[in-house]
Amino acid sequence: MKVAQFEKRKKYSEASGIMAVVDPNIEMKMNKYGLYEEKVINPKQDISKVVQSVSPNFNTEINESLIASELYSKDHSIKFDERLGYYNSLYVGHVLENDYRKNASSGGMGSWILKELFEQELVDYVIHVKKTDDHKNLFQYDVSSTINEIQEGAKTRYYPVEMSEVIKKVKEIPGRYVVIGIPSFIYAIRLLAKHDSVINERIKYTVGLICGHQKSAKFAESMAWQVGIKPGDLLDIDFRHKLLDRPANQYGVKMTGYINNEIKTIIKPKSELFGQNWGWGLFKPIASNFTDDVFNETADIVLGDAWLPEYQADSNGNNIVIVRNNEINNIVINAIESGRLKMDKVDKEVVFKSQESHYRHTHDELAYRLYKKDRKHEYYPKMRVTPSNKISTKRRKIQDLREELAYKSHLAYEIAVEKESFEYFERSLDSITGEYKRIYRIMNKRKLIQRIKKLGPKGVVNKVIQKFKKII
Repeated sequence: MKVAQFEKRKKYSEASGIMAVVDPNIEMKMNKYGLYEEKVINPKQDISKVVQSVSPNFNTEINESLIASELYSKDHSIKFDERLGYYNSLYVGHVLENDYRKNASSGGMGSWILKELFEQELVDYVIHVKKTDDHKNLFQYDVSSTINEIQEGAKTRYYPVEMSEVIKKVKEIPGRYVVIGIPSFIYAIRLLAKHDSVINERIKYTVGLICGHQKSAKFAESMAWQVGIKPGDLLDIDFRHKLLDRPANQYGVKMTGYINNEIKTIIKPKSELFGQNWGWGLFKPIASNFTDDVFNETADIVLGDAWLPEYQADSNGNNIVIVRNNEINNIVINAIESGRLKMDKVDKEVVFKSQESHYRHTHDELAYRLYKKDRKHEYYPKMRVTPSNKISTKRRKIQDLREELAYKSHLAYEIAVEKESFEYFERSLDSITGEYKRIYRIMNKRKLIQRIKKLGPKGVVNKVIQKFKKII
């Protein structure tokens, strides 16, 4: 591939760092917007052909469905759903053992399953995200080989990371590894394993996370700026600090940094911080809008938040769990039977419902995003979704606004930092966020009216609707 073509297309890369593993002419660097990107070292040298094979959004010969089929379809006990992918068992619940749940963002299953694989001597090393000592780059992928190190990787990190250095360690240090990551990262590992026999042999298990979208490093910085920690002064952040007097989805953000030359820690409910509306997609990279893998289809076990009414009231949090690997399935079953896990066995509709809005945006309405690219005759990665504009006018408008918010948030924030004014950032997006809220108010109003209509006699219902419209 010519460098010019690579530069044009790399904005669609998941930026996992896998390209830098197979081509020494590529290195991973964080750009001025706080996002990792592939940098070509020698622009006169063509990009290796292998790059196209190992990159999720460059590869046109294979997709997640084919990889998942190779991995799981031969298991006679496996089941399949078009939305969830392959699955052996489905659960909702949490860890009872020790403090895994207390120290986690949700139900504690992430660190727990890594610990179990390690303790049962099924792996020698764990590849996961941990805090760094560099306040300019707060988190990174690293290799752990003790229980204490594994526990340091607890918590969700809405922060850019990449895997180039850690995968090079896997190639250098023999052993059995488990890796945890978002859908595009796990898929990139699967593609690399098809190309590299060492990686295929050494990475024994994959733990998948359900991910709405990636964020730039400026997302964390912007949260801290709102509580008085200026850009460059943030030392640590807990994006999902549990507030025990509130439902699980009403968590806080815990930030530590310099305020007037003193290190301070501040906890703020997410509802009081601008930019925590996940639907807006502020600080989102372009690649996050071009993936159709919601339930991490190539991972051996998948973990997400149980955003369900019957579980959300529990502030300690619960996980949805999709198990595809038989060995891991046995670990989970044994732990339930021994009272170390509290898990409710659920059907596929419960698991889907927990991520219904995420699936609508990431999968269903991807068709419209591809349709817009087609109309402009622009390149986009090959997807499993077919381009189409067959969604409602309101949903098309929401997609347009999300795209605009994601793009403008990067630019507006850069200027806000130059002006030393967070208010400038908010004002720059006011008209778009205002329109976004207006459309959602209209849609929610219509939904409520439909519900009211189902409640009683037509005459009474009409009177209620008229009063409701006046109030609104």
